[in-house]
Amino acid sequence: MKSIFSGFLVAFSLYSAVPVPQVTWEKKTMRWALSFLPLVGLLIGGVEWLWFHFCIVFNASVIFYAVIAALLPLIISGGIHLDGLCDTCDALCSFGDQEKRLAILKDSHVGAFGPLWLMAFLMAETACFAQVYETPQGFPMICISFATARAMGGCKIVTMPCAKNSGLVYLFAENSDKKTVFVTLIFEIMLYFVIKAYYLHFVCAGLCLAAAGIMVFWYLLHHKMCLSAFGGITGDLTGFFISLTELLFLAIAAIGGLIL
Repeated sequence: MKSIFSGFLVAFSLYSAVPVPQVTWEKKTMRWALSFLPLVGLLIGGVEWLWFHFCIVFNASVIFYAVIAALLPLIISGGIHLDGLCDTCDALCSFGDQEKRLAILKDSHVGAFGPLWLMAFLMAETACFAQVYETPQGFPMICISFATARAMGGCKIVTMPCAKNSGLVYLFAENSDKKTVFVTLIFEIMLYFVIKAYYLHFVCAGLCLAAAGIMVFWYLLHHKMCLSAFGGITGDLTGFFISLTELLFLAIAAIGGLIL
């Protein structure tokens, strides 16, 4: 039980800005840490739910709601996944070979393309949040999407080969009980989709099915990109995947609200 709670603390200390007691990072404390990564997403989803209903009650403007909603994941997560998005965009836009791309991921400096795509990402998130505020039929999907994205990202870490023998992903992959973590995360993903379908009252179950199909395609596409362009998974590539998965869910909820 102590090692399980330690895994919870490790997950929140790295993947969120929430202050938690610090524990030593070793195999017994990191064994199930990735299983708790989706809980950070549930926290973000809960805060998003509170913010949405606060704005509804007080009749807040669309732009006021959307901008704050787009910033909440950054505030709660500490920006760790957006850092990966920024670095990965820099690496991909370099059009270099695998070695050069990995060197760019490791470089602490940021190039021109990373901030440009990061700005585009935040603008797209803001636009989706604004549309969901106007047509909120798909809003329940958003509340669970942050947890689903992190569960899918955790699966990447424990199933894909690491691109290098160093870094946080390598540390987590080597110290995780991969089989147990993978089974736990798959169960969580299935549970989240069931919850989405339930809160959409099954009338919009087709929206969930469409989302599931898109996410499977995106999961496989990212898998292929990681292997061909980088030789495996890294922390930055995981952050890139989680960030874009969140955005895809937001886009599905926004477009679904227009259609339904």
